[in-house]
Amino acid sequence: MLDQVNGAAFVLACDSLLEFEGAALGKPGTPEVVISRWRTMRGRSGILHTGHALLGPHETSTVTVSTTVHFADLGDAEIETYAATGEPISVAGGFTIDGLGGWFIDRVDGDHHNVVGVSLPAVRAMVRAQGFELTDLGYPATAS
Repeated sequence: MLDQVNGAAFVLACDSLLEFEGAALGKPGTPEVVISRWRTMRGRSGILHTGHALLGPHETSTVTVSTTVHFADLGDAEIETYAATGEPISVAGGFTIDGLGGWFIDRVDGDHHNVVGVSLPAVRAMVRAQGFELTDLGYPATAS
C-alpha cells in the first residue's frame, strides 16, 4: 500500500488513560468494573492523558496531552444503566465524552478533542513542526 502514497505521508497513533487518585485507569473490560469505577469517580475529577505519536516522512514526533475531566455526581441507577449500554467497557477510564457518557461529564479543563481521543491542536502542531501544513496533506478533503 505504501507504494500508492504520493507525496508526504503521516501515520498517527494515539492511546489514552485516565489518571485518577494516582492510579492509571485503562479500559475497564467488564460492566462490573465500570460500575465500581463510576461509584468512585462520580462528583470528582481525573486527568485524561493521551499519547500521540506521528510518524512523518522525515521524523517521528511524540507528545502527551492532558485534560482534566470533571465527572457529574451520578446516582447508582444512572451508573448501572450506563454500564449496561456496553459503551464504557472498552474505552480509557470507562467513559466517553462524545457518546452516551457525555451526559455525565460536567466540564473539562483543557482540550476537549483530547478527551475524544485525538488532540487536533497537538496533531496540527506536530505536522507543522515537521515542516508541513494541513493544506499540504489535502485539508480539507471535501469542499463544504
